[in-house]
Amino acid sequence: MSEKGNSIHRTAVIESGARLGSGVTVGAYAVIGPQVKIADGAFIGPHVVVEGDTTIGERVQIYQFASVGAPPQDLTYEGEMTAVEIGDDTVVREAVTIHRGTPKGGGVTRIGSRCMIMAYSHVAHDCRIGDHVIMANVATLGGHVEIGHHAVIGGMCAIHQFCRIGEFAFMGGMSGTNKDIPPFTRYYGARDGRLFGLNLVGLRRGGFSRDEIKALRDAYRIIFQKAATVSEGVAEAEKAFADVPIVQRFAGFIKESKRGIPTPEWNEEQLS
Repeated sequence: MSEKGNSIHRTAVIESGARLGSGVTVGAYAVIGPQVKIADGAFIGPHVVVEGDTTIGERVQIYQFASVGAPPQDLTYEGEMTAVEIGDDTVVREAVTIHRGTPKGGGVTRIGSRCMIMAYSHVAHDCRIGDHVIMANVATLGGHVEIGHHAVIGGMCAIHQFCRIGEFAFMGGMSGTNKDIPPFTRYYGARDGRLFGLNLVGLRRGGFSRDEIKALRDAYRIIFQKAATVSEGVAEAEKAFADVPIVQRFAGFIKESKRGIPTPEWNEEQLS
C-alpha cells in the first residue's frame, strides 16, 4: 500500500504530475501519464495505459490492455492539448481504446457515469456518451458521435462519424449506421438498416408509465405511418402531444437530425 491507501504495483509507472485520489489500485505494468487525474476508488488494471489530459471519475474500473487518452486518429490533429473525461462508476473492459478530442470537435471526448464499455470497443475523438450507456464487445464509434443516456449498442456495431443515437435507443448486434437513430427505438441492420418499432423493454425498465409509452406509440404511428411526410408527422405529433415530454424529445430529435433517420420496417406488433 502507498499513501492515501492506494495499491500501486511495483512495476507500474506513475509519471510525475499524475494525481491519484485515495483508495486507487494500479496493476502491474500499467502506465499513468503526467497529466492524468484519477479519482477515489478507481481501479486501473495491469498493462493499462492512461495518458494525455485524462480525468477518471470515482470508482471507475479499467481492465487490462485498455488504452485511454491516446492522441486522436485524425489527420488534422497537430498535437494540441485535448482531453478525455470518464464519469463515476463507469467500467471499461479489456483492450478498449478511447481517444482524446480534437480542437475542431470541442477538444473533449466524454463518457458519462455508470456506463459499461465492453471488450475491444472503440470510442473515437470528440464522442459524447451519456450516462448508463452499454456498448457491447467490439462496438465502434467514429469521431463526433453522440449517444444519449441509457442507449444500448450491440456487439460488433459500427456508427459513422457525426451520427447521433438517441436516449433509450437499442442498436442490434452487427448493425451499422450512417444515420441518426431516434430515441426510444430499436434499430437493426448493416448497410440498409431499419427501425423496428419502440424499445419497449428499455422503456419499461426505465420506469416510463403506460400513458407515456402509449403516447409515444401514437406519435410513432403519426410520424412514420399516417402523415404524408416525416416532417409533417413530426409537426402533427408535437402539436398533438404538446404536454408529453417524452414525445417532444422523440419528435424534436427527428426534426433536428442532419444525417437523416432510418426507414421504419412497419409492423404493428412492434409497437404493442
